Amino acid sequence: MTAVARPRAEIVALLRDLGIIPVIRCDSADVAVRVADVLVEAGLRAIEVTMTVPNAMEAIRALAARAGRSHPRAVIGAGTVIDAAAARGAIDAGAEFIVSPGLVPEVIEAAKATGVAVLPGALTPTEILAAARAGGDLIKIFPVQAVGGAAYIRALRGPFPELLLVPTGGVDLHNVADFIRAGATAVGVGSELVSRDALAREDWTGIALCAEQFIAAVATARAQPRRAAPARV
Repeated sequence: MTAVARPRAEIVALLRDLGIIPVIRCDSADVAVRVADVLVEAGLRAIEVTMTVPNAMEAIRALAARAGRSHPRAVIGAGTVIDAAAARGAIDAGAEFIVSPGLVPEVIEAAKATGVAVLPGALTPTEILAAARAGGDLIKIFPVQAVGGAAYIRALRGPFPELLLVPTGGVDLHNVADFIRAGATAVGVGSELVSRDALAREDWTGIALCAEQFIAAVATARAQPRRAAPARV
């Protein structure tokens, strides 16, 4: 396996600091690389390429090479990882963090074995606790908007004040500040940032503008007082 370029703790700290993880889903590896380049140039330096992208490993490999040259501060990860083989393949290609849509112990184990940061997916309090105990560095809360959005994250902060929660699924420019104020460590953003329509039109300028708006919204929210979470139960 490829040696990890940066320590896991450093990647976790970067993801926390950046606060936004763009989730790239598109129809080709070439387009994924083009979108990632646009986002990194706009200031979104944590990039998640999902395994649903055709030839996703090629995109991750190309972006990981760029992260060492033209984008030295970028952090490239793999998303929608549902088995250990995919996790190991993505890590070999250069992924520095692994994201799964649900709690898959073998994915967590594969990432931990190579010192790579891992974000297991979870939704219920039981799943969230299991993901944390299994070794998840940050916990992806998905699909968050379907179960209450920012209010759900705020409720989770009561029993889980120390966990690093990353709500994903329905985060957009209208509610991203609410998620940050509710206690989200970072957010995962997919089609709300890189829409199918923008991809079809190759509207790179529009995607970059949207990225800048997300960055500004998160920065503003982080500068505001966090709303109190309910008491522990």
